[in-house]
Amino acid sequence: MITYLFPWFIRRFLLNLFFGYKIHRQAKIGLAWIFPKNLSMGPGAKIDHFTVAIHLDSIIMSADATIGRGNWITGMSTGTNLPHFKHQADRKAELSLGESASITKNHHLDCTNSIHIGRFSTIAGYNSQLLTHSINVNENRQDSAPIFIGDYTFVGTNVVILGGARLPGHSILAAKSLLNKEFTKEWMLYGGVAAKELKEVPKTAKYFTRTDGFVY
Repeated sequence: MITYLFPWFIRRFLLNLFFGYKIHRQAKIGLAWIFPKNLSMGPGAKIDHFTVAIHLDSIIMSADATIGRGNWITGMSTGTNLPHFKHQADRKAELSLGESASITKNHHLDCTNSIHIGRFSTIAGYNSQLLTHSINVNENRQDSAPIFIGDYTFVGTNVVILGGARLPGHSILAAKSLLNKEFTKEWMLYGGVAAKELKEVPKTAKYFTRTDGFVY
């Protein structure tokens, strides 16, 4: 709490010094509550105001990756004494964003297991839920599985993505869709409840070849 009284360059220095974080001098965190066990932010990476990120093993943000305003990012760190997920020894409560990946605002990310968002990909709009854990009714226990979002993807507003799901690179997930399994075919529009292949995406679409993460 004391760090909020200081200018950002002093806050960054104190966070790196006392928490062992690796926040690049050109990265920035706004008025946000960001306290994973490990935090790595590359040059130009940014976390905006009023975002909360707690109970994670790590957050890894490559160069120019951004997390927008008002996001709720949480999970269950490994190494706790709680009985949950003891059967998943390789589980990682981790969020990783590739170069120029972007999460806009007011989304909920459950990083009980890992969530990876690839290079130049966008979690767009508002109110999407990425949920890596749920109750396994057959085994009567909580289970988790990672979520993988490939490079150069566009995830529309107000979607639900469940643990074990995979959105391949150079593809689109339509608004209000439910992605609940792995897909592998690139250059495809996926959509629906549950999501399925809808149509091919033209390879001439400029979004998928841009070199600037922000779309003007």
